[in-house]
Amino acid sequence: MKRRAVGYRVATMPSQRSVNRILLNVALDGVLAAVATPLARYVADPGGGLLHPLWFVAGGAITLLVAGLPFRMPQQYWRFAGIEDLVGLVGSSVVSAVLFALLLGVSGFPLPTPTFPIVHALVLIVALGTPRVVYRLRMAQRAGREATDAQSVLLIGAGDGADLFMRALEYGEGRAAFRVVGLLSVREGQTGRRIHGQTILGSISQTAAVLARLRAEDRLPSALVVTQPKLSGPPLAALLAQADVEGVPVRRVPRPTALQAAAGAGTLELAPIAIEDLLNRPQVPLDRDGMARLVRGRRVLVTGAGGTIGSELARQLAALEPGSLMLLDNGEYALWLIDQELGEAYPGVPRDTVIADIRDEARIRAVFDHVRPELVFHAAALKHVPMGEANPLEDLLTNAVGTRHVAEAARAVGAAAMVFISTDKAVNPSSVMGASKRLAEMYCQALDVAARRGAGMRCVTVRFGNVLGSTGSVVPLFRRQLERGGPLTVTHPEMRRYFMTVREAVGLVLEASVVGMANATLPTGAQGGIFVLDMGEPVRIVDLARQMIRLAGLQPAEGGEAGPGQIAIRFTGLRPGEKLFEELFHGSEPPVPTGHPGLLMAAPRTADPAIVGRAIDEVSAACRAGQVGAALALLGRMIPEFEHNAGAAPGRVRLPGE
Repeated sequence: MKRRAVGYRVATMPSQRSVNRILLNVALDGVLAAVATPLARYVADPGGGLLHPLWFVAGGAITLLVAGLPFRMPQQYWRFAGIEDLVGLVGSSVVSAVLFALLLGVSGFPLPTPTFPIVHALVLIVALGTPRVVYRLRMAQRAGREATDAQSVLLIGAGDGADLFMRALEYGEGRAAFRVVGLLSVREGQTGRRIHGQTILGSISQTAAVLARLRAEDRLPSALVVTQPKLSGPPLAALLAQADVEGVPVRRVPRPTALQAAAGAGTLELAPIAIEDLLNRPQVPLDRDGMARLVRGRRVLVTGAGGTIGSELARQLAALEPGSLMLLDNGEYALWLIDQELGEAYPGVPRDTVIADIRDEARIRAVFDHVRPELVFHAAALKHVPMGEANPLEDLLTNAVGTRHVAEAARAVGAAAMVFISTDKAVNPSSVMGASKRLAEMYCQALDVAARRGAGMRCVTVRFGNVLGSTGSVVPLFRRQLERGGPLTVTHPEMRRYFMTVREAVGLVLEASVVGMANATLPTGAQGGIFVLDMGEPVRIVDLARQMIRLAGLQPAEGGEAGPGQIAIRFTGLRPGEKLFEELFHGSEPPVPTGHPGLLMAAPRTADPAIVGRAIDEVSAACRAGQVGAALALLGRMIPEFEHNAGAAPGRVRLPGE
């Protein structure tokens, strides 16, 4: 403890250079006050003389230095003088004038005039403030001269973010790197106003016109810099499209903490626009209170907790103060990562980790018997379509058989609900992965129907499309390909997919859990309806590739070799099991509104749980015997819409030792 105390004391002691600067401030302010006091005397009473009595000089300096202590006047940094410093300066001047007037009264010397204290305060304000303003303007002019060869930028946003960025440019070491040529406001009606001497040239809806005008004036900026933190989605995409016409890249300012560090003479670096920012949609209002009521104090278990969806579920569930949180996954490293993160972010939440495979029924039963979870969020799955086509039995054992193991184990220990994470690939499936998830959907739907008819565990199924940045998804693939210089590989020019950020998707999963568990009547809910997240409009993958190339400051090249400043896009053809278009609803399950933003419900297509259970048992037996053909034939009988496009006819896989 003593070492820590000494270390802290040493760390907080001012350096010799800092002490010298403080002493210089004291000397300068003392001299200015010494000059200001007799000058104020002369202004208030010209006939009374300038230096009469002579002690006015010393008295004025002493009272100002005393008055400035509470306002930390000696510690002011003239180069960074701002509003707070000005307020301190005014306060010090007023207190100094009052103290000087009291000093005159104590000494028996009459006030030169009744208004002398007011005149004294005003003269002090001018005397102390003028050199500070002049010094700051001189530093700004020097920064402007240094920025002659700097990169010219047009700021997007005319609020606090722009103010902080421009302050960082003025004072930071990187001030010579960027030169602001103007601003575009997010709101209308601000054109012509100025911030830090720079004019607001228009609004972001006028980006194209402003850039064209700047080009005509030979002042086209080297980049647009977004300073508005909340600018995302379609408005940001439109801005990028307009900037792309003029060939101007778009960047974003770093986090406010980084800007503040830069304003303190740090280095300022711009950040690229993230593709997630472009696809981000307006935030859907969520029932956070309902989520807290559902989770708080309960024993919660998450399968697949090391995956993209499972780990985000764990984060959001931990924030809702569960009684305990069990993280289950078959991957040691991924499980360790999320456990470490939660330990740092939510140290008060009791949690445990279990390495287990949901295909191992005995292990899952033992874990559930020990933990006895009240809520189960089932995110464990195999999700990569081509990998599933190469290993179809593993998909079936994990996605269908494993889901049944989890559901039955949860029901056996009296869990209140199991929330099953499904996929849009389960609709009219063309892959084993999609069909296996559809079979799992059918089983969970059947269980939920049985639970609603009697007392039992609720089974809430939530279906949605791709999440941005998930393991094995297209966005990380494109990023890796960009880092290598391309090409970006797209399977087909017309391939489209639904996208959603993982945080938004998991928030809506929790919302669906609240709605599904409530006793409120939902359309078709009593018949095992599936919650479907409103994913918006599907995105063409090739458009996503083009956008990511442009965000990297390059141009896409299609149909040939990439030239300087270009990245090629190469079409590779559909892979086994893939479809051009994913669907969220089957033709026999039209979407039904739920009354909750962001949530729809698929009209049910259910079967008897005993029938579905026997089918899964038969699939399991075929898989464990290595009989691919038999397993897929059973899958086809249960899911008539399954049109497998794998190509070669499946056969029997030889097992080890045979």
